[in-house]
Amino acid sequence: MHFYPQERVALFIDGANLYATARSLGFDIDYKRLLDLFSGRCTLIRAFYYTALVEDQEYSPIRPLVDWLDYNGYTMVTKPTKEFTDAAGRRKIKGNMDIELAIDVLEMAQHVDHVVLFSGDGDFRRLVEAVQRRGVRVTVISTISTQPSMVADELRRQADIFIDIEVLRDDIERELPRDHPRARAREEGLRYEDEEDEEDEDYYESEPA
Repeated sequence: MHFYPQERVALFIDGANLYATARSLGFDIDYKRLLDLFSGRCTLIRAFYYTALVEDQEYSPIRPLVDWLDYNGYTMVTKPTKEFTDAAGRRKIKGNMDIELAIDVLEMAQHVDHVVLFSGDGDFRRLVEAVQRRGVRVTVISTISTQPSMVADELRRQADIFIDIEVLRDDIERELPRDHPRARAREEGLRYEDEEDEEDEDYYESEPA
């Protein structure tokens, strides 16, 4: 990774987009390892994590993660989701955090040397350009290892540095017990999906790159 020990760095994680990216590559992210990775290579000022929350559910699949992140070094930025029905009559839940993320990046630009954006959303290209004009380097982390790619070409070209998250996999992957169905499937070279994954996919529905 292209980081210097003395440079001030802030991480901005588009939760829905990062979840979809890691899932498309077939692994789960260990957020403690991710934080440790960057803390050991630069002066990490802050790590922001953005996600929408379903407020009227007794149990939300994302809530345990949000609570853990909040107590373990991440700055959480959340808002309620919006529910709608698509053209096929299916219930969908959407929570776009682009505005919140963009505002925070612009506000933090004067305090950091390097912004790391975990997202492949092409809507962030102009944001990256605006931050670069202030003398801040921008790294975009997503992947081109899937078909189709999870990162918009215009965002990748605008970034000073692009890192394919597949390259970081050994450093940030969450280790699963060997008897976990997903771990067994991975050993056999198979793709594993269960009911919880399907629920999460609806919940984490993100904007296309």
